[in-house]
Amino acid sequence: MKEFSAYSDEELVGLSLSDEMAFVEIVNRYEEKLRRYISRISAFPNEEIEEILQDIFLSVWKNLRGFDTRIKFSSWIYRIAHNQTISLFRKFTVRGRAQETELTPELFLPTTDDFASDIDAKINAGLIQTALLELPKKYREVLILRFFEDLSYDEIADILRCPVGTVSTLVARARKKFRSVVEKLNISFSK
Repeated sequence: MKEFSAYSDEELVGLSLSDEMAFVEIVNRYEEKLRRYISRISAFPNEEIEEILQDIFLSVWKNLRGFDTRIKFSSWIYRIAHNQTISLFRKFTVRGRAQETELTPELFLPTTDDFASDIDAKINAGLIQTALLELPKKYREVLILRFFEDLSYDEIADILRCPVGTVSTLVARARKKFRSVVEKLNISFSK
């Protein structure tokens, strides 16, 4: 069996056209990242997230030949994830279906080996979650992409299909709104 972990995402796209195992590596690289991203922007229950993930990877597989090598693969797959999630969200909104789950602190901060630090991190994650849920969707999305997914402004612009300058403005406004929400809710983060 061929080892694909050393290949870049873009190389894997090319290899996937002739070797399905290369596509399995793409799925392995992005499944958990996309699961967290979908959870962060939607608060869908796990069953819906799994459905969205299947749709994302099916869409990626079907469109591999059309992948534009001028953009990063990560931007492309996040855009597909974003569009699939928003599409399902709109479908549920039209049908009047309520979101059935809450965001969990584990989605926001990783755990550590230090119990005290772990507790502080989970408390902070809960506070971050509370503040994020108070933000308008467009600001919450851009903060999640920038600070939780650690994407560049160019990548976010590709995902949201807007100019980089707009992303910069959205991030600045989102940070300001986030600070305002934190102050309004009288949230203080532990050190």
